[in-house]
Amino acid sequence: MHNHIQHRSIIVGEVFASDHPSIVSTVLGSCVAACLYDPIAKIGGMNHFMLPQAKRASTSAAYGIHAMELLINNIMSLGGDRRRFRAKVFGGGNVLDLRAEGFQVGTRNVAFVHQFLADEGIELVAERVGGNQGVKICFFTATGKVLLKPVANRQMNDMIRQEVQSLREPKQTAAQAAGAVTLFD
Repeated sequence: MHNHIQHRSIIVGEVFASDHPSIVSTVLGSCVAACLYDPIAKIGGMNHFMLPQAKRASTSAAYGIHAMELLINNIMSLGGDRRRFRAKVFGGGNVLDLRAEGFQVGTRNVAFVHQFLADEGIELVAERVGGNQGVKICFFTATGKVLLKPVANRQMNDMIRQEVQSLREPKQTAAQAAGAVTLFD
């Protein structure tokens, strides 16, 4: 008997699945997380994607098409039967004010995941999508239960700013950081 419950937090571009009771969590704004589970085998998982698909060829799980395929394949490789899969979908909010530019990322992500699930014949049993506020979710892989907590817009904006800043700054190794030179007048 496996008594330890693993907890894993994922970010954009990550996929997690388990055949042992686990909790997987993430924080979402315009991104979407799909939670899939097989209620008979008690196997489930979650992905977290940023856009439906890439403009150029990419197999990154930051894009919905790949994140969904990876999640399905991971659950099936653990013994899940896709004919029994159930889905719960979260996120897709319009937390960034980009609507004036016609760039409704959250709306596009939700439309994508709805169409994908319909095309694959996977039943959507619950969702909380859209809105103007981020959410934190915790998904229990063995039962399909989800706990959801709204995230204050200010807190969400701080997290987005930190993420954008980390993408702009090149990653340095410890050796590079120790040998870094700053020029000044």
